[in-house]
Formats: sequence, C-alpha cells, structure tokens
Amino acid sequence: MFHFPSWTLTVRDTAGLLAVGGLLYVVVIVTFGFSPKTTDVGYQPTQPVPFSHAVHAGELGIDCRYCHNTVEQAGHAAIPPTATCMNCHSMIHTESEKLELVRESYESGDAIPWVRVHDLPDYAYFNHAAHLAAGVGCSSCHGRIDRMEVVHQDQPLSMGWCLDCHRNPEPHIRPQSEITNMDWELDAELGAQLLAERNIEPKQNCSTCHR
Repeated sequence: MFHFPSWTLTVRDTAGLLAVGGLLYVVVIVTFGFSPKTTDVGYQPTQPVPFSHAVHAGELGIDCRYCHNTVEQAGHAAIPPTATCMNCHSMIHTESEKLELVRESYESGDAIPWVRVHDLPDYAYFNHAAHLAAGVGCSSCHGRIDRMEVVHQDQPLSMGWCLDCHRNPEPHIRPQSEITNMDWELDAELGAQLLAERNIEPKQNCSTCHR
C-alpha cells in the first residue's frame, strides 16, 4: 500500500489554514474597503463651476433653502437651476471668466453638469422634507457647509450611521426656525422635548428605508 510522505500532512494543514485565512482576508478587505466609512467620507469631486459655499452660505449668509428650494416639500434636494444663479449674477460679476459656463447655460437652456456629492444608493429611500419637518438641521448630515470652499461628504451616510441617529435622535433635533443655522449647538435635552411635543418616533424597521 502506498503511503504519502509525512511532510504532505504539513502541506495539507498549511493549505487549509491559508485557505481559511485568505477567505477571512477577502471578507475583511471587501467589508471595510467598500464601506461608505472608508470610501465616501471626504469625497470631493471637481465641479464644472467653482462654487464656494464658504462665500455664499458663510460670508454672505444666504439661506440654504434659497438655492435648494425643494428640501422642505420634496423627498430630494434640488440642484439649483441656472436661473437661480442668474438672479444675482446677472448683476454681480457679470464678466467673470469663472461664470462663463453659467451664462452659457442660461442662454442655451442646457443644465450645468453639476456632480452630485451626496448620492445614496437607489435601494435606499430618504426623504429630505420629512427630516427637516422633524427638526434635523442641515449640518447634522452635511457638516459645516458654510465653511467649505469646495463641498465634500462630511458623514458616511451608511445604514449604521442612519440607524444610530434613529435610535438616538435627540442631539440632532432643533427648532424648525434653526434648521439652516450652521452655528446651532446640539442640545439633546431640548431635542427630547421637541420630539415629545411633535410626537415623533423615528422608525427602525427595514421597510422605512428599503421600499
């Protein structure tokens, strides 16, 4: 009867360990490598027009809802039409080279190809209007937009991150008059009071976001 050399047992055991270790390595790499926490936070695409939120929302104090004028009524935040830009820029910096594409867009009717920064997967349902109505401020999800020369993704917007807020929403709830106030200091005690007054209980079941 043929017998394998004793060293083949070592090869067998080593191969098994390598296979299991390799599988675990792949799982870890895929889990963390493709997680929004490692891929999306800090995402800062180059836009076709150099628009500074630090100037418009910060220095000039323009309310977020002037440009994103559907956030209180619609599920999606609107990308401002060129006409909104031209409300000011038909009189201000009318010859600026940086605004050439804006003027061309206004004359032709073709939309400016803005690159979306905060883009949830299609399988995740999110309603801007519902969150604003509950008292969640812009900065809770988008960070200090008023300090960003170029907008970047401030939070992971992952399922776990959303659930953390739904389980403990109090720190993020504020009076609706302060929704766009970037200097608002989070107050969990006031948030709890407002939630009780509005009878709001954030849902945590799957169908809330996956419809």
